[in-house]
Amino acid sequence: MAIRDEIALHDAQSLIHTTRTRCNGRCEDACVVVVYPQGTWYQAMTPESGRRLVREHLLQGLPLEEQVTYGYGESFVPTGNGSVGRSLRKTV
Repeated sequence: MAIRDEIALHDAQSLIHTTRTRCNGRCEDACVVVVYPQGTWYQAMTPESGRRLVREHLLQGLPLEEQVTYGYGESFVPTGNGSVGRSLRKTV
């Protein structure tokens, strides 16, 4: 709600769309926020960091580096800030 409130505060509803999801598969990084189309994944979001996300990343293009867990280039690249995940691939 803090993210949506901050978007409204800056009258940015025509620029930014939010979608509420359930599981993004990174429970250990909760609360997770993903910014698209860049594919930037954030961890441990709070109402205040959500407000900063709108002001700094979405409106100024300055990611909150200390909370970014993954970026996207040709594939997802961990930043080292997040928890170590576990493989969902079955081993033979």
